[in-house]
Amino acid sequence: MKLKAITDIIESIAPLSYQESYDNAGLLTGHKEMELTGVLLALDTTEEVVDDAIRNNCNLIVAHHPIIFKGLKSLTGKNYVERAIIKAIKHDIAIYAAHTNLDNVLSNGVNEKFAKKLGIRNLRILSPKTGLLCKVFVYVPDNHLSVVQNAMFEAGAGKIAEYAECSFTTEGTGTFKPSDKAQPFEGVAGERSAVTEKKLEVLVEMDKVNSVIQAAKAFHPYEEMAYEVIALQNAHQMIGSGVVGELEEAMPADEFLAHLKKEMNLELIKHTNWVKPIKKVAVCGGVGSFLIQAAAREGVDAYITADVKYHEFFDVENRYMLCDIGHYESEISTLEIFYEAITKKFLNFAVIFCSISTNPIQYYK
Repeated sequence: MKLKAITDIIESIAPLSYQESYDNAGLLTGHKEMELTGVLLALDTTEEVVDDAIRNNCNLIVAHHPIIFKGLKSLTGKNYVERAIIKAIKHDIAIYAAHTNLDNVLSNGVNEKFAKKLGIRNLRILSPKTGLLCKVFVYVPDNHLSVVQNAMFEAGAGKIAEYAECSFTTEGTGTFKPSDKAQPFEGVAGERSAVTEKKLEVLVEMDKVNSVIQAAKAFHPYEEMAYEVIALQNAHQMIGSGVVGELEEAMPADEFLAHLKKEMNLELIKHTNWVKPIKKVAVCGGVGSFLIQAAAREGVDAYITADVKYHEFFDVENRYMLCDIGHYESEISTLEIFYEAITKKFLNFAVIFCSISTNPIQYYK
């Protein structure tokens, strides 16, 4: 199997276009046409993780965190990043990372997995992203509407939250005057003609616009298809930071903390004081203090994340219980997303969880 088969699966869940501007998700070493012997799943790529890949005859490491964040000017082995990359290249091991692009998707994303472990239901994005949607208008003769519409849906148009094949049509009259070089359709060269048309409107994600337009053109009867693409600032309800939902039953705060500790396999929890029952809960894997105010606006009883600074705990202002469970602990279940996605498609291919804990933080008991 070629490496591209694995990256295609992951990117179908978490397109690279969804990553944050500072991120470096994607293929970091190797090439997509290389033949794979096995896949090792890890949260981070360190020298020890590369050694684990070598031991298990895996020539692809799929990690959540990119080992390369900033540009490298040399590879001399002066730090753990360079040493891990050098070792991977020496042993023909590819490294692929799905980071904030996997954080930002609701379905099969980091935060959905996190929330479901705690039994949080009715999930939705806590802070939806804007600037990811377009409105595409296509003008099409009535008798070709259905085939053009279906082609655009097949290419990914018309999805709104949990609904598919969403569109809107209005009827009007289109006019045209063909030149003597135009292919004949219904008009005569040099004369203006009119035809009854439908204006078909669909929402399209930015990264799918070109494929949707090409699909429409493939089934459109005109030599030159008339269409418009308009960028929107609408919030994308399936893409963004964090998730929020509800527990099936409200829990006393101390019981909720015990539940959190057990389900996330935690050694400790840093949290603010809270005495009311916990029902509405938000989560964000990794660094999530930037969502403290968003959680407050949602009226949550608890917000669980990691890497909260001392003064950021004050920012909660007793509006809910803020829990910091640790970066590694909040994201380690990401490996299960990779495993489930790959093995669902390739049942008999070797996909192995890394046996090395890459958590740099230890707890003295």
